[in-house]
Amino acid sequence: MLPKNPNEGLEFKQENLRTIYLAGGCFWGTDAFMERIYGVYSTRCGYANGHVLNPEYKEVKTGSTGHAETVILKYDITKTDLTTILHEFFKTINPTSLNRQGVDIGSQYRTGIYFVDKNDEPVITQFIKEKQKEYDDTIMVEVCELRCFYDAEEYHQKYLEKNPGGYCHVDLGLLPNE
Repeated sequence: MLPKNPNEGLEFKQENLRTIYLAGGCFWGTDAFMERIYGVYSTRCGYANGHVLNPEYKEVKTGSTGHAETVILKYDITKTDLTTILHEFFKTINPTSLNRQGVDIGSQYRTGIYFVDKNDEPVITQFIKEKQKEYDDTIMVEVCELRCFYDAEEYHQKYLEKNPGGYCHVDLGLLPNE
């Protein structure tokens, strides 16, 4: 059973919403975890920054399309901020692992932070710089502007809610208590 979502019943104003894209290995766990961070309005699974138009999962899972399994996340800046979002995201990944999270291996499972607002880049860069002090190995999280994003198939959306026993490398027990 998934933990309660603290955002249910909250009011969100469109003018306060910002968007960031997070690749954290298999997107099922990233989606379930990040949507339960206070101030997150919505999440959706998809494929980012590859070179194939409108890829399907059967292509992406081969690693040949260049896409990363990614979650688009919209959050309310009056309730949380990008640094908090990144802090929570880092709880769910091994940032020093290249093209691998949990048992999932391949470039489609790489970690990444993809921004659409240029003002987010220095916040992300500073966050990574500070986080690097906590690790002996180099942080391998890809940081760049979003080039493309395609929604994943509907059966991937809210997968762990639809499939309570589904595989997830993310420890949902690390969610903050609200």
